Amino acid sequence: MNGQTLSLRRRVYNRGMRALVWLCAGLTCALLVFLIGYIFCRGIPGLTWELLSGQTSYIKNTIGILPNILNTLYIILVAMVIVLPLGVGAAIYLTEYAENRRLVSLVEFAAETLTGIPSIIFGLVGMLFFVQKMNLQAGVLAGGLTLVAMILPTILRTTQESLKTVPQSYREGALGLGAGKWRMVRTVVLPNAIDGIVTGCILAVGRIVGESAALLYTAGFGLVLNGFVKALHASSATLTVALYVYANERGETVVAFSIATILMLLTLLINLSAALLGRKLKKN
Repeated sequence: MNGQTLSLRRRVYNRGMRALVWLCAGLTCALLVFLIGYIFCRGIPGLTWELLSGQTSYIKNTIGILPNILNTLYIILVAMVIVLPLGVGAAIYLTEYAENRRLVSLVEFAAETLTGIPSIIFGLVGMLFFVQKMNLQAGVLAGGLTLVAMILPTILRTTQESLKTVPQSYREGALGLGAGKWRMVRTVVLPNAIDGIVTGCILAVGRIVGESAALLYTAGFGLVLNGFVKALHASSATLTVALYVYANERGETVVAFSIATILMLLTLLINLSAALLGRKLKKN
């Protein structure tokens, strides 16, 4: 009798927990669909060729976000070109070469601590160091260097954890066949850890695209169309900064929702490209 009662209670508990899990999953999916649908419904009608291909002019009373799209791509390029070699290289050293485990633990703790620091603090430090101390003009370069400091811990920790998932037997087998340390890392460890590295890149790009607080201090509010070289040292507002300007300072909610739609599409496109590149690198 006690066994039957216990079995009944267990079945009721399992069914209740399963129903709760399905309810939470359904609510999460519904909230996600609602947010994406609401942004698209408000933003897509405002997407016009003039908005996407023009630039803002207070004299002509026109609004265009082409400079902001290009500035976003510029700052992604600058930040990722600098942070990828630093983050992946540091992760390889800490995982494969470093012998002082206390130093490794200290670096890991510091990286995890930096990950939780609010981005506006990075912006303040970036303004004081890169703009004022190093005499860099507020622009793509100063903003990109600030973002490097922000996303370096993310790239470092995700790459490091991915390298740790590679079985030790793979390393021993490569070394037993006569491969050197670097050749073993390059041909055995990195290909098997590429998924984690790509995941870190996707997280980093997502944070770059969605960042505004740090860039308000270091990249500026400029809405003028500049080439890549000139944008490095000229005030250059990204899409998120432009969204803030149009929504809060100019009251252009239609333009703000259009920018939000472009940000979502841009993030989706970059993530898909990174995933496809990761698959190709893994096959090779």
